[in-house]
Amino acid sequence: MKTRLYLDWNATAPMDPAALDAMAEAARAWANPSSVHAEGRRAKALLEDSRDRIAAALGAFPQQLVFTSGGTEALALALNGAVAKRRLVLATEHAAVLAAAPDAEIVAVDATGVPCLPALFPGDLLAVSHANNETGVIQPVAEIVEAAHAAGARVVCDAVQTAGKLPLPPADFVAVSAHKLGGPPGVGALVVRCADDFAAIQKGGGQERGLRGGTENLVGIAGFAAAIEARRADTAWLDRAGTLRDRMEARLAALGAEIVAASAPRLPTTSMIRMPGIPAATQLIRFDMAGIAVSSGSACSSGKVGASHVLAAMGMPPASAAEAIRVSLGWSTTEAEIDAFCAVWETLAAARQAA
Repeated sequence: MKTRLYLDWNATAPMDPAALDAMAEAARAWANPSSVHAEGRRAKALLEDSRDRIAAALGAFPQQLVFTSGGTEALALALNGAVAKRRLVLATEHAAVLAAAPDAEIVAVDATGVPCLPALFPGDLLAVSHANNETGVIQPVAEIVEAAHAAGARVVCDAVQTAGKLPLPPADFVAVSAHKLGGPPGVGALVVRCADDFAAIQKGGGQERGLRGGTENLVGIAGFAAAIEARRADTAWLDRAGTLRDRMEARLAALGAEIVAASAPRLPTTSMIRMPGIPAATQLIRFDMAGIAVSSGSACSSGKVGASHVLAAMGMPPASAAEAIRVSLGWSTTEAEIDAFCAVWETLAAARQAA
């Protein structure tokens, strides 16, 4: 079987060898970190060491980190654990945000995915992603937080796609996840900078300073720490990915591709590409048959290959949105892989033109 090419890093990243090694070592410290005996104290020491390392890599304080089962739980904790008179979410937010706050007011966005903020008031809680997982559009979170704080509101930020890539945004609550960084799935964290009027939604034995009950996933947390440090150790990988992404987009745009939100600030790892005349479902099948993994959007919904609520919110007609796929790059993506992807894309485009 020929080697497959993986270009769906926004869905999940391959496990980093450093994370695997750290998890194997942590598995030997198998005791409960809440136990007072020697084995428990050893597990607790590993837990807190990992917390310190993750916080340092993120640019947060260790006492601000609340470990969760991932980004989805972290977002649910922030949106439902914080007291709010009114909740607002961007129309382009991840499905996890929309599901966690089903009664929230929806904030419209412009054609590039940037919000048109309404008036904010004391007690409001606004959810905004740091960068959209489908289009890569980076939101002006610092400006949004400044405006929210001036109005007496608080901000929840989904930084699942940006943690380890961009500086942590200055929001009151910031959700991160390990498996986007080369760590294991099933572990993440919520950075809590404003603990006033904030309480657990999952109660238990008082773990995580009473903000998230349940025995901590020690093995996963150790892998999280190793993975985020590995990303920080290679400071040039984002530049490499950005160069490859720009090269790919220029090549495909010359053949008629539409790059979604091309004029907006975007993560250098993410590209939403529309191939006019070819449904995304057809593209996904053809790329998969050619040994290339891409997606049509969020991994939480792309299995259905349905319409993207993100592109709809940005005003893209349904027929056009149904022709867009997402290509996302990582630290090991190579020029040869991008060339192979472009070659398949060009073959599909040529077949469309010949039809």
